[in-house]
Amino acid sequence: MNYRRFGDKYVVRLEKGEELVESIKELAKKEDIMLGRVSGMGAVNRVEVSIYGVETKEYFKKEINEEMEIVSLEGNIARKDGEPILHLHTSVACEDCRVFGGHLHSADISVTAEIIIDVIDGELTKEFDEETGANLFKFD
Repeated sequence: MNYRRFGDKYVVRLEKGEELVESIKELAKKEDIMLGRVSGMGAVNRVEVSIYGVETKEYFKKEINEEMEIVSLEGNIARKDGEPILHLHTSVACEDCRVFGGHLHSADISVTAEIIIDVIDGELTKEFDEETGANLFKFD
């Protein structure tokens, strides 16, 4: 991973073989990013995405193993129990232009990923919500 900070933004380049979600978490921890917005694009050869089942309170996961382009990566960084927590969604396009998307659990970079992190001045934590079964922003 290579990156540079420009004011309140980080410009990040991930390399072939790196895992996207863990790399962003590592950067957030290293740079003490408490709150931020993530966007990006790139190329991957494995992703694990899911859709959240509201009634079951479980993620329905799908792993895709083929060459794909990240056509959209959006999400946020916050903190839970003092550690960075990411909430990322993605859309990926396969060779035949089929598109898969959902909540991003992991992605292996096959060429590169170019990611922008906009740091938000402030701090929000996430807390587990029993009713929804999800980690939600906590506003004091």
